[in-house]
Amino acid sequence: MMKATDKSKQPRKQRKERYNAPLHVRHKFMTAPLSEELQGKYGRRNFPVRKGDTVRVIRGDDKGKEGKVRTVDPQKEKITMEGIVVARSDLSEVPRPIHPSNVVITKLDVKDKLRELALKR
Repeated sequence: MMKATDKSKQPRKQRKERYNAPLHVRHKFMTAPLSEELQGKYGRRNFPVRKGDTVRVIRGDDKGKEGKVRTVDPQKEKITMEGIVVARSDLSEVPRPIHPSNVVITKLDVKDKLRELALKR
């Protein structure tokens, strides 16, 4: 991983850094904006998405649909939601992967005490 002083402007090197980033750094890539209500409550614009959060799609074919987050895949930088599926040629349905920047978090799952503390920071 490059140091802050070694950052390049070249797109190929930016892509390479994202692709080769370790998982603890990729966690930061998995952030989604909070709804205006949650922004007012917690005083921050975005937060990492986690399984169990309720999100609403704001971009793409499924715009406006809302559901719980099923899975979070930091390796591919995608999430899947309940109710958003794509049909295969054999008519079986599989969850459609969505980039976290294309959703807005409407309800946070704060069962985890550490996550609740991170929100208040």
